[in-house]
Amino acid sequence: MRPESSIKVLLVDDHAVVRNGVRLMLGTATDIEVAAEAERARDALSLVQVQCFDVALIDIALPDRSGLDLLKSLRTQQPALAVLILSIYSEEVYALRAIRLGASGYLTKSTPAKTLIAAVRKAHAGGRYVSPELAERLAQHLGSTSTASHEALSDRELEVLKLIALGESLARIAEALHLSPNTVTTYRARICQKMQLKSNAQLTRYALEHGLLI
Repeated sequence: MRPESSIKVLLVDDHAVVRNGVRLMLGTATDIEVAAEAERARDALSLVQVQCFDVALIDIALPDRSGLDLLKSLRTQQPALAVLILSIYSEEVYALRAIRLGASGYLTKSTPAKTLIAAVRKAHAGGRYVSPELAERLAQHLGSTSTASHEALSDRELEVLKLIALGESLARIAEALHLSPNTVTTYRARICQKMQLKSNAQLTRYALEHGLLI
């Protein structure tokens, strides 16, 4: 039986297998409890209105909104709630972006149980979990005026770039992101301008070389 003072975690991921695995890992710690789960961003936002959580552990890729959009909403609606990102994507893709938006840490789904538990505890204590690799990248980022081209993209532009690189048509991207085809065309033009690239082939090559699809 867990103590009343246990760390209450909200787990947000649309894959049941992932949620089960994370729940089992966190369940090995007597001071941490997965108090609720959500498959979609809207469900998570509804839950935080009626329940109290200490830490939210959310995936980047959710069916209705991106995890970064959810992060921004949670930081606005529940500023005392610590938010950790747990993603399939490497730190190079989203970690800096997530930290800038107020995340208390960024972990990949290959993170071992002891690290995940330590991150949840640190976030609950008001700290920020950063891996040694990410700490070095943050230091380099702060000390440099140059950044990777994709760092200049907005969250939505980055989503569009990834879908283009995956070979999706503009019409399919519009449907997936609930946008008009004209809006997606505008996003593509902005992406090409910001990254100084001219074709989908060049965008795809960039995405592959920078690990944006893994």
